Amino acid sequence: MANKENMRRLLAPKTIAFVGGSAMADAVIRCKKGGFAGEIWLVNPVKDEINGVKCYPSVKDLPSAPDATFIGTKRDITIPIVKELNDIGAGGAVCYASGFAEMDSHGENEGELKQQELLAAAGDLAILGPNCYGLLDYLHGSALWPVAHGGKMVEQGMAIITQSGNFAYNISMIDRSLPIAYMVSVGNQAQVDVAGLIDAFLEEPRVTAIGLHLEGLKNVPNFAAAAMRALEKGVPIVALKTGTSAMGAEMALSHTSSLAGSDDLYNALFDRVGIARVTGPVSFVETLKIFACGAVPKGNRLVALASSGGDAGLIADYSDNQGIALPKLSAGVTKNIAELLPAYANVANPLDFTTAIWGDRDALTKCMDNLFSDGYDFCLLPLDFPGEASGENPQCELIADVFQACCKKHNVPGAIASVFPELMQEKTRQHLHSIGVPALQGLEDAVTAIGKVMAYSQRRQDILNRKDESTQALCPADELNGEAIAMDEWDSKQWLQKYGLPVPAAKLVNAAEAEQAAAELGCPVVVKMVSKDLPHKTEAGAVKVNIKTPAEAAAVAQEMVTRLSLSHPQLDTSRILIEKMSAAPVTELIVGIKREQGFGLSLVIGAGGILVELMKESVSLLLPTSRDAVRDAIKQLKVYKLIEGFRGKEPGDLEATVDAVMAVANFAVDNADKVLELDVNPLMVLPQGQGAVAVDALISRAE
Repeated sequence: MANKENMRRLLAPKTIAFVGGSAMADAVIRCKKGGFAGEIWLVNPVKDEINGVKCYPSVKDLPSAPDATFIGTKRDITIPIVKELNDIGAGGAVCYASGFAEMDSHGENEGELKQQELLAAAGDLAILGPNCYGLLDYLHGSALWPVAHGGKMVEQGMAIITQSGNFAYNISMIDRSLPIAYMVSVGNQAQVDVAGLIDAFLEEPRVTAIGLHLEGLKNVPNFAAAAMRALEKGVPIVALKTGTSAMGAEMALSHTSSLAGSDDLYNALFDRVGIARVTGPVSFVETLKIFACGAVPKGNRLVALASSGGDAGLIADYSDNQGIALPKLSAGVTKNIAELLPAYANVANPLDFTTAIWGDRDALTKCMDNLFSDGYDFCLLPLDFPGEASGENPQCELIADVFQACCKKHNVPGAIASVFPELMQEKTRQHLHSIGVPALQGLEDAVTAIGKVMAYSQRRQDILNRKDESTQALCPADELNGEAIAMDEWDSKQWLQKYGLPVPAAKLVNAAEAEQAAAELGCPVVVKMVSKDLPHKTEAGAVKVNIKTPAEAAAVAQEMVTRLSLSHPQLDTSRILIEKMSAAPVTELIVGIKREQGFGLSLVIGAGGILVELMKESVSLLLPTSRDAVRDAIKQLKVYKLIEGFRGKEPGDLEATVDAVMAVANFAVDNADKVLELDVNPLMVLPQGQGAVAVDALISRAE
């Protein structure tokens, strides 16, 4: 990780150097025009000046060690320049060149070796990249950037971290008045990664929110720790994560891998640390606008007013999709507003206040005063500004000013949204943002953004209030080397039972001992062939349930040995499991442990038994986790309706089921240096008061 003081110098420089050719002269000019007030130098070894900008022959010849440097040279020239910067005590540098670790996609390691060489040269120097566009700093006017950009200096705003230089470039150019404090293209993250940038931005009080555009994360535990610090400090994080397709199963052992792809684990990660996840660039921008203005609601109760029944109807539909509550107006408020509006007005929430009181400040104020007095978490006003030529802008501006004043009076955050994105001009957006009202563009995107902000607020409070295992540091994400060893059902159950996982009474015998074992256990029993080479026993005909007599158990065991010896000649058929038959369950679950590169271990809970393939429904939790988190996860499954007691049927034993899942989770945490994957399927959820029981389990461990 970079030296912290040098990281601070990079993010708040007093002196800047650009190293490179003619394009760097343009970058110098852009910094000066952009408002940077410090010294700016250009380094070029063969020219005295470029486009009127003086050149120094090397960084060693600069008047002093620069706080921030943009190195716009080829790979092999970049490395010695980085070393020189470190030698003279520079702060930080952007390494624009490519040809490092990103080029090793076909198994070569030349790029990785060059990247390690770069890191060695850097020493204490804070390095962004390589293979990145760089850093735009709109708090200080610094633009360590190779091309044009469209941003402006701000007093405060959000920091955006992206793994795509083009995404950063386009965000800077959009016409949406997004108050950006910092824009960082991280490239290869050889030294400074996303987690390090989050920590650095948390030290700048003028950064009000953080936006992430991610393709993937290298160190999930470090990222989670940084995101948790942001949550505790009240700096919201919004993430746009690309690459959402589920990964295929990596192992033939179980269903767990196919149930939980990498995107499910990102969802689990974001939920654990309270990150608001969005699905597209527009939603990303509009959600950040709300956070940037500090308009964070405490709950999900929305009140909305519009001058059109059509707009009110759209708000109702979009709110329902986002889980936003639109409480009914109280009788007193309904009566007061009805007296202000014409008889044809529909006094409800959302309120269609018609155009009858447009231009009437007193009537608008009374209407909104009454409407907001019921107490809500957020207020929304859809309002299109058709432009100066229409002559209607003054009335729209009046409505907006009354709305802001009433929001402030009632201490409730609010936003104004144009129904059509184009009908909110820059002048209007800038004015609204200056008075603390988010200027949202596009009604559907606006309501979606409000829903994301509300969900963030509620999730943040839940996490801060919980303070249990689910908010602790994640399990180490180290990869395990060595051969994967599949344990058979008997050994897997013995290991898990020590952690409290309930399993049926059972005996491990040979075929000749099956009858006595069944008699001692008491029928009905289940007969199974036990072998690590038979992970899916049902498909192989290696399991028979509901055996009613000891003699039948003996006959089934012998027949199984004979048949499997012929169909699987390499199979060891000497181990037979005689197991007490479980009572009929309310439903069945699958509980699994999955190891994913970067994430470490995760817990997967889903519909089990034959429903695994049919429903393919699961919830993932990162470890360690807590009883509350496990209970919440189970309640997200469709089969939870059966546990509740579907259509008057007997409910399942939820708390005993949570105990069983926690036994698996605790086992995995304690054995994180051994477990590769684990599958408990099915976990029988028995009727209330009767518990839960795992009737099959398989573990894969590293030797």
